[in-house]
Amino acid sequence: MIEVDVKLKVGTFTLDVAFANDAGVTALFGQSGSGKSVTLNLIAGLMRPDTGYIRLDGKALVDTERGIFVPMHRRRIGLVFQDSNLFPHLSVKQNLLYGRWFAPRREREIDFDAVVEILGIGKLLAPSGAFVGRRKTAGGNRAGASVLPETSPVRRAASGARHATQARNNAFDRAGPG
Repeated sequence: MIEVDVKLKVGTFTLDVAFANDAGVTALFGQSGSGKSVTLNLIAGLMRPDTGYIRLDGKALVDTERGIFVPMHRRRIGLVFQDSNLFPHLSVKQNLLYGRWFAPRREREIDFDAVVEILGIGKLLAPSGAFVGRRKTAGGNRAGASVLPETSPVRRAASGARHATQARNNAFDRAGPG
């Protein structure tokens, strides 16, 4: 379940958004400049709202009244940017697995291949895992950004394929993000 009720003023733009969903997938849509990316940045922890709260599965990620702000690296949320915001020293695969490195091993449940399939970015991964194309390609070809919480339906969709890729994921876990 995601619950969002936040306000943020950025320059002359004021975001005032509220929604809740427990159906699994939440889509944000609207005109250019309507605040979709700002909303995703708030959920991911890249920005702080002026007022309001963001809760994921009952846990407060942000609550301005109570002084709560969980840092982005502790939120267990993946964000695929619509522009070139990759770590340039990492391959596309390493960028995708970066947040996983911070999660306790016993909680690393989302299957890498299932995420690649859901996002439709398999062509960006070379067989060797090397970086493919320009930096902006990894996110620039996406229509928008996606937020994938660790508790998302990806886990359920990936459960059948998890064992097939566990050895490969464990190799990356040992090597870390670099």
